Amino acid sequence: MRKFLVAIPLVIAFALGYLFWDSLPRNPQELPSVLLGKAFPSFSLPALNPDQGVLTESNVKGPVLVNVWATWCPSCHVEHPYLVELAKLGIPIIGLNYKDETAKAREWLVEKGDPYIFNIVDESGRLGLDLGVTGAPETYLVDAQGVIQYRHVGVVDNQVWQQKLAPLYQQLENNP
Repeated sequence: MRKFLVAIPLVIAFALGYLFWDSLPRNPQELPSVLLGKAFPSFSLPALNPDQGVLTESNVKGPVLVNVWATWCPSCHVEHPYLVELAKLGIPIIGLNYKDETAKAREWLVEKGDPYIFNIVDESGRLGLDLGVTGAPETYLVDAQGVIQYRHVGVVDNQVWQQKLAPLYQQLENNP
């Protein structure tokens, strides 16, 4: 019985060691999404700009980037200037304002520039949950049929745009 009790911590240590070792080769930026190749989730939510009314999944047709952002998100502050630059280049971006205060989000866009065609207000986080959002920022590439083709977790910068998103975006633009 005593040998069995001594073996328990050893078994636990090996199990934890295996789990750690198994997770090492994975890239946390490449979290798989069960929605790749599937339609953007159904929703009916208000636009951040009240003049744009209520938005639904029918408004999310591409090729377009859907960017999950919030004013409380430090990485979103880093990413935002690059999104403004992409918008100036004609890249269509839809915002998903995630678990945020609407007034603060409107102020943010006035102060920092608005790269978005429109913004979906997801105060409760329900649409984010349906998308599988793990946090902000996240960016989805959606095709002309409203199907999610790619998901990027983290900041979109020049390197991410050039190496990952731009080639896929151009492919969707050339083959709608």
